[in-house]
Amino acid sequence: MVTFLASILLLLLGYLFYAKVVERIFGINDQNQTPAYTNNDGFDYTPMSWWKASLIQLLNIAGLGPIFGAILGALYGPVAFIWIVIGSIFAGAVHDYFSGMLSLRHNGAQFPTIVGKYLGKPVQSMINLLSIGLMVLVAAAFTAGPAQLMAEITPLSFMVSLLIIFTYFLVATLLPINKIIGRVYPILGGILIFMALSIGVGLFFFEHPVPNLTLSNLHPEELPIWPLLMVTISCGAISGFHSTQSPILSRTLKKESEGRKVFYGAMISEGIITLIWAAAGMAFFGSTSGLQEALAAGGPAGVVNEISTTTLGSLGGILAILGVIILPITTGDTALRSSRMMLGDLIKPILKKDGRWTNALLAIPVAVPAFLLTQMDYSFLWRYVGWSNQVVATVMLWTGSMYLIKHQKFHWICSVPALFMTAVVSTYIFYAPEGFALPYMTSMVFGACIWTAVLAWFISKVVKSKKIDQEVVTVTKAS
Repeated sequence: MVTFLASILLLLLGYLFYAKVVERIFGINDQNQTPAYTNNDGFDYTPMSWWKASLIQLLNIAGLGPIFGAILGALYGPVAFIWIVIGSIFAGAVHDYFSGMLSLRHNGAQFPTIVGKYLGKPVQSMINLLSIGLMVLVAAAFTAGPAQLMAEITPLSFMVSLLIIFTYFLVATLLPINKIIGRVYPILGGILIFMALSIGVGLFFFEHPVPNLTLSNLHPEELPIWPLLMVTISCGAISGFHSTQSPILSRTLKKESEGRKVFYGAMISEGIITLIWAAAGMAFFGSTSGLQEALAAGGPAGVVNEISTTTLGSLGGILAILGVIILPITTGDTALRSSRMMLGDLIKPILKKDGRWTNALLAIPVAVPAFLLTQMDYSFLWRYVGWSNQVVATVMLWTGSMYLIKHQKFHWICSVPALFMTAVVSTYIFYAPEGFALPYMTSMVFGACIWTAVLAWFISKVVKSKKIDQEVVTVTKAS
C-alpha cells in the first residue's frame, strides 16, 4: 500500500511542479487570441470553460483505457506503478500538452498538419494514414466491446446494438461540440472519476493489501516487462490517441494558460485512475495468477464488474455497466470526430465549402470501415490498436522536440521520452505476435539498430539547427 500511496503523491507533485516547468519552457502568452475566438464558428471552434474542457478531455482520452489497460498491466505486479508514474509525468502529460498547445498555436490544426510542419511532408503523409487508421481501429474496438455487453444484458442482438451505437456516433459527430459533448461529457467524466475514487477507497478494505514495490516480473506467463508493459499500459502512461483528441479541445480554450490544466492535468488525472485500477487488479484476487484466472473467465469487463460489485454493492454493478458501455462509446465517437477533422484537413484544398453536409460526407469514409471492423475478433483489433497507438505517440514527441529545437528551447523534455518510446515501438513490432514474432534477443538487436538510426538523425538535426543559429548570430553582428 505504501508504494501505491507514494505513486499517487508523485503524480500530484508532477502536476504541481513539472507541469509548470513544461509550461515555462513552451512559453505561454495569454495576450494571444485563441482559435476559439479567431475561428469561432459555433461548431468545432467555440469558447468553453476550462473545467468543462478538462472533464471532456479526460473522458476523450480515457474511455476504458486506464481501466482495461491497467488491469492487464497489473499482471506484471507493482513494477507497473513505476511505468505509470514516470510515463505519465515525463512522457504522457508532456505529449498531451504539446499536442494541444501546438494545435492551439497553429490555429487549431489537427495532429498530422502539425507533424508536417516540423517533421516534413513525407512524415505527414505517413502519419495522416496511420492516424486515421488508428481512429478507425479505436472506434471499432471501443464499439464492439460495449455492443457485446449490451447483447448479453438486454434483449437486443449484437447487430442491433452496433446500429444504435453508430447512429449515436453520427449524431454526436455532426452536432456542434457544445450540444452533446459539451453538455453530457462533463457529467460522464465525473462518473469516471467517482468510480475510480470509490474503488480507491475500497482498496483499504480489500482482504489482500496492495503489494509494495518489487522489481520482479510477476506475470504468470513470464512475458517480458520490456517492451510489453509500455504497450499494455498505454492510455494510463502515454498514448498517441491523445494527440488526436487534444486538438478538439484546443479549439475551445479561452487562453493559453488553461492548457496546463486541460492537457497536462487531464493526463495526470488519468494516471491516478490507472494507478487505482492497477492496484485493484493486483490486490483483489490475491495474486497475479488469481487475476489471470479472472481475466480468462470474464475478460477485463468481467474483472471490472466483479471488483465494482463486490466493493460497492449494487451501486458498483450499475457503475460498472455504465463504465463498460458508456465510456468506450464516448471515446469512439470523439475518435470519429477527430478523424473527420483530419480527413477534412487532408482534402481541404479540393473542398468547395465547409458546412454540415460536408461534415456528414467526411464522416462516412471513417464510419463505414469502423463498422465493418467490428465484425472481427475483438482481441485482434486491440493488439493492433496498442502498437499503432504508441507509434503515433512517438511521432508526436519528436514533433515537440523539433518545435523546441527550432525555437532554441530546452528540447530534452520531449526528446528524451521520444528516444525512449522509439526503443519501445521498434523492439515491440519485432517481438510481438501481431508483428514479426521474432525471438526476444533478436528483436532487441533489431530494435537497437532502429533506435541508433533515429538517434543519428536526431543528432544531425540538432547540429544543423546550431549551425543555422550561429550563422544568424554572425549575420546580425555583421549588420
